[in-house]
Parts: sequence; C-alpha cells; structure tokens
Amino acid sequence: MWKRKVESTTSKPTKKCHWSTGLLKSMEDPECKIKEDDKIIVINDKYPKAQFHYLVLPKEDILSIWHVQGKHHDLLIHMHNVARTLVEKQSNHEFIMGYHAMPSMQRLHLHVISTDFNSPCLKTKYHWNSFTTPFLLHSSDVCRQLRETGEVKKIPTETWKDYLNTNLKCHKCSTQPKNMPDLKRHLLTHIDSKQQ
Repeated sequence: MWKRKVESTTSKPTKKCHWSTGLLKSMEDPECKIKEDDKIIVINDKYPKAQFHYLVLPKEDILSIWHVQGKHHDLLIHMHNVARTLVEKQSNHEFIMGYHAMPSMQRLHLHVISTDFNSPCLKTKYHWNSFTTPFLLHSSDVCRQLRETGEVKKIPTETWKDYLNTNLKCHKCSTQPKNMPDLKRHLLTHIDSKQQ
C-alpha cells in the first residue's frame, strides 16, 4: 500500500519567477554587477552575444523603452554616458549601444555590445538581426528623439518583425551567408584580419 506524502505546513512554497524578470535578479547579484551609482547598475549579459556585452539598467522601475517619458531624458543621457565610459575602456574594440525595439526582458536596459559578435550564445538569425538591423534603436537617436519630442516613437509590430526576419548579412561587408554557422565562420575572418 502506498502512503501519501504529507507536506510540511511550515515550509513556504517557492515562488517561481518568469524568465523575463531575470534582469531584476541579476541586478541584485554582486557577481553580475560591474558598475553602480545612484541611478544605474551595469551588469554583464548572462548570455553575451559578443566578446563584450554589457547591460546598463536604471534603478528606477521602468518596464521598457516604450515606457520612457520626456522626464526620463536626463536618465537616458546618463545611461548613454555610462555606456561610453565602458566603451572607452576597450578602445581596441568597436561597440554599438542601443535598445531593442521589442525587448524580451523586463526592465529598461541599454545594450553595450562589441561588434566582433564572437560568442557561443549568438545562435539564431533573430539574435543576429536584433543587433545588426534597425531593430536596435541606437542610444544617441533615442536620446535625441526624447529631447526633441518628449517620447520615443514606437516601431510598428510588422516592421520590427520584418527586421528580425531579414536575410543574414555581414555587418562589415556585403557577404550574405546562407546560415548562422556560415556567418560565424565569416565573422572570424574579420577578427583575424584585424589582428594581423
């Protein structure tokens, strides 16, 4: 005869968090943090899509770039300036800084990513296109738009989906690889030629 397992009434059930809230947990993790001030926290991306991939997050609870208002202009300028100091420390690498048109993670975050895109975490066409097409809203453009209009103009769903579905194309030359393994092999030629 099977006995039913009696659950203890003293243990509290563990609350499961949705994966999209992972950045909030990383912001609290001292091992993830690389910089912090009274307005922002900088963390290493847990799944970097390049050799260097940082995220600059505000301490203020702003869900995404589409929840930014005119009053956040100074904060976004500060995030941009913090990102630039990170880039200056790696002067032998090129970087891009921007926000995804449709962020998958909760909490506004600015991507600061080196353009080598040399990472085992870069696996899909969507990963690639999210950084190499207008799906990435460049930080300086976002700051300018917010200053001039008091808002960031939302990209229509069909438009950002088209960006993610764009055919693969190298961001440094006209090569159009047929798949991700081909693209990743091709990217190494740009890294090798830079090191010679």
